[in-house]
Amino acid sequence: MPTVHVNLGPRSYDIEIGNGNLAEAAKFCDAEADDAHAVVITDSNVDGLYTETVTDPLADLGCEVDILVIEAGEQSKSSDVAAELWERMLDEGADRKSVVVALGGGVVGDLAGFVAATFGRGLRFVQIPTTLLAQVDSSVGGKVGINLPGGKNMVGAFWQPRGVLIDVDVLQSLPDREYRAGLAEVVKYGVIQDADFFAYLEANIEPVNDREPSVLTRIVERCCRLKADVVEQDEREETGLRSILNYGHTFCHAFEAATGYEQLLHGEGVAIGMMCAARLSERLGRVDAAFVERQRVLLEAFRLPLDVPDVDRDELIELMYRDKKVERGKLRFVLPTRMGHVELVRDVATDDIVASLHG
Repeated sequence: MPTVHVNLGPRSYDIEIGNGNLAEAAKFCDAEADDAHAVVITDSNVDGLYTETVTDPLADLGCEVDILVIEAGEQSKSSDVAAELWERMLDEGADRKSVVVALGGGVVGDLAGFVAATFGRGLRFVQIPTTLLAQVDSSVGGKVGINLPGGKNMVGAFWQPRGVLIDVDVLQSLPDREYRAGLAEVVKYGVIQDADFFAYLEANIEPVNDREPSVLTRIVERCCRLKADVVEQDEREETGLRSILNYGHTFCHAFEAATGYEQLLHGEGVAIGMMCAARLSERLGRVDAAFVERQRVLLEAFRLPLDVPDVDRDELIELMYRDKKVERGKLRFVLPTRMGHVELVRDVATDDIVASLHG
């Protein structure tokens, strides 16, 4: 079983990656303690698939288990749903020794982590991601939060999990669209950090599309290691290094907000955003047309949408100025200079941004 260690001193933890290991969550939950209490937060899609696999072993060890189910979808990542979960946890007797278990995709992980970070001034929590996007990205690094109507992830915290348990077998039940959305984040890691990994993806398009377990294990492990390397150096995004993980996301978050978080899955927005960022980088003379085409071909091979949503361009620009990377009123973009390397670029002209929206 591959293990990726995230070295953050007293906040260090392991990411355990396996096949059929979903039932091993108890190791992160102190389930055998006399006062053990786990609050499992999941969504309406995952609940009927995997909740019992996780909760039954906890209960067998004597742990008190409460299961809180939210509606699946980005709309649940809101202050209203967070408040509802706080109240339900209070009703169930959650206290400072309780552990929150996030069982689901990125929405569940971000929301449950935010609830854990804020209830009782901070509870332990465990990530059990069940989507590819969550396994390779959002479950790692301790960023948790909720959306505001006008901005993605604008309310949140840095709250590291006690551990991350990844079972790649669950990806076989993932709807095709959700699986492909996760591949956008996979491609992102090749572009921003690892040219050899990007080449590996190019050489393994068919097994990736077929969800071959050995290939999935390698992909998940590599992405987790790459993200851990960044988080270890810039846990709270204070030096600017961690911002490289947001390649394509300034565009993506604007697309999501402009469409009411209903039209695009996050990974789909990332794919479109990466193409906009690559075109912007080409326009600024940082990469050539061959780079843009190489990225496009791989994203297209993974059957991801690449067309910018049909929304008002002025609205998109306005939404981008609400992005967390805006600094003193100026937009900053993560842009590539070569495969495997990106930089944070300031003072990008609005005309260049608008031009990059057109394929």
